[in-house]
Amino acid sequence: MSADRMEIAITGLAAISAAGTGLDPIRQVMAGRESVLKPVPPELAGGEGHLWARADGFRATDHMSPLKARKLDRCSLFAVVAAGMALGDACINVRQQGPERIGITLGCGFGGIANSEEFLRGYFTAGAEGLIPMLFPNTVPNAPASNASIEYGFKGPNVTFVQRFCSAEVAVQMACRFLEEDRADVMITGGVDELDPFMIRAFRNMGQLRRYAAGFGEGVGMLVLEKAESARRRGVPIKARLGEIRTVGRFLPGRESEGMERLTGPRRECDLVSLSGVAARIPSLLDRIPSSVPRLDTGELLGRSLAMGGLALVSLILAMEPGSSAVHFSASPEGPYYGIDVIGPEGV
Repeated sequence: MSADRMEIAITGLAAISAAGTGLDPIRQVMAGRESVLKPVPPELAGGEGHLWARADGFRATDHMSPLKARKLDRCSLFAVVAAGMALGDACINVRQQGPERIGITLGCGFGGIANSEEFLRGYFTAGAEGLIPMLFPNTVPNAPASNASIEYGFKGPNVTFVQRFCSAEVAVQMACRFLEEDRADVMITGGVDELDPFMIRAFRNMGQLRRYAAGFGEGVGMLVLEKAESARRRGVPIKARLGEIRTVGRFLPGRESEGMERLTGPRRECDLVSLSGVAARIPSLLDRIPSSVPRLDTGELLGRSLAMGGLALVSLILAMEPGSSAVHFSASPEGPYYGIDVIGPEGV
């Protein structure tokens, strides 16, 4: 998305993480740069030195009835609660806005993993009779977005992406496209993931704890996107605006420099850089960021997941000053790679 195309505003934010529920806990973590990661129990990880950040303070029954909460997987609980928070932050009434013009795109990596494990365990231990039908709808990654749509009555586009560490960024890009194509007036977007002890055991058995599981996290970061002209007509604060979105599938051998130039775009001044996924582990990317520009790596503070880009974007926007500019980079080990320009809040 280039600067001469539709101006897209971010008018609402929501976050749930190991830091807490809501935006204030994120602000506090970002301000103090204090990690909320804790040691993974050694008996679970097979040794010491591994960290995780579970949203243990989140209680779904603080936001919905116990009966409703029991029907949803943990990822869906995150998404449903956060979607309501984001809509409230953007001052959007779904019925007045028109539910057919509101959609949702989410990135999700391990959605419903706990329910999937329980569902399959029933089959492997007791055969078909051990299957619990009520669990099945929660075993698919698109359950969080679908349950949020059901809860609030969204009738616009509904798409879920599983794209490694860039899952949330893909969702943001598609949300922009739906707005540009006039298929929606408002899009809720971001990323959601859950972290379950079963995952740690599985990664341990696969030998992956040595690579990516040392700082796993969970939670949801959501943004409300709408056409900037519409937001100004509504008279709501514009928390930030999205600029160009650049993506590279992979760096071709012998053409890595060309791919990096495409990812970072023309060299320009910015006030803050956000790093998500494994972007902080790519020397050629870091070399293109001036040492004077502050870097925000939420993975070091809140943990990492395939869809943690949603929380990274929320954290970045909360850290921006009016009139400032920032770039959000996200990367998976072998691709894809994303670079997203963000323009700070309008006014004070």
